[in-house]
Amino acid sequence: MGYSIGQVAKKTGLTAHTLRYYEKEGLLPFVKKNSSGLRVFSDTDIGWLVMIECLKGTGMPLKGIKQYIDWFIEGDSTLEKRLQMFKDQKHKLQEQMLQLQKHMEKIDYKIHLYEEAVKRGGLDKAETNKALAKEKKRIFGE
Repeated sequence: MGYSIGQVAKKTGLTAHTLRYYEKEGLLPFVKKNSSGLRVFSDTDIGWLVMIECLKGTGMPLKGIKQYIDWFIEGDSTLEKRLQMFKDQKHKLQEQMLQLQKHMEKIDYKIHLYEEAVKRGGLDKAETNKALAKEKKRIFGE
């Protein structure tokens, strides 16, 4: 089935401007145009958009996504390169997740601290809580 740029925008949540930009940057080389010159997207094209947004969401720059698409077009001779690209991106994502977890611990500590401060009627009183002091030392190394 063929979809107009407006239908694809509605279906994916991307703007028509973004879709045109992706095409201009070479990220949508498979999108066909009809006899009037209008883009006609296929279900496969929408699948590519899903993958592009996934990779963007992991922090991969458009240049890297374009490289993946180019390798895909080249065919099976690039399978190892594509495999390594995904392994590298997964590793970067795992590192980001570890960093985010550390940030989450600090935020959770502050939530506990301020909940205790509200309960006890002051920050100075909350900071006397031994469990919170131990948590602070573990998280912040103080």
